[in-house]
Amino acid sequence: MTERFATVRHMATRPTEHWRRSVAEEARQIASGELDDDCAFSAELFPEAVLIRTDEVLQPFEREIATLTNPTDDEIFAAIERVVLALNKVNDDCDDAAYETDEREQLCEYIEESLAETGINVDAFAGRHGLTRHEITDKWRRW
Repeated sequence: MTERFATVRHMATRPTEHWRRSVAEEARQIASGELDDDCAFSAELFPEAVLIRTDEVLQPFEREIATLTNPTDDEIFAAIERVVLALNKVNDDCDDAAYETDEREQLCEYIEESLAETGINVDAFAGRHGLTRHEITDKWRRW
């Protein structure tokens, strides 16, 4: 069984929220003349289609883990597998260019934080399988 713990919880923020803010801030800086168009990269790095598709993957994951009551490790791994495989599909459809290194790390952190928010002790869960919390997506992740 999964160990639960009481802690002060904060809501995990989807990486796409950060990415959208980056695009908006860069657009503001270009419009105000603070940033030269040639130095802008956020809109290219975070195209709206990728943001939408990523959100479409993360929403069902959020709903699924929110419904897990006293989940088994198999149920937790199944939820992780589904979200990672769906993110793989987004990345595949974008010629393996949807997520760069920072974005990959943010997605993994988001998965970990989302699990922790439901009360899953991610370190204990990972440890039972000889992993660290940062390795729980590795089995399926291609991005």
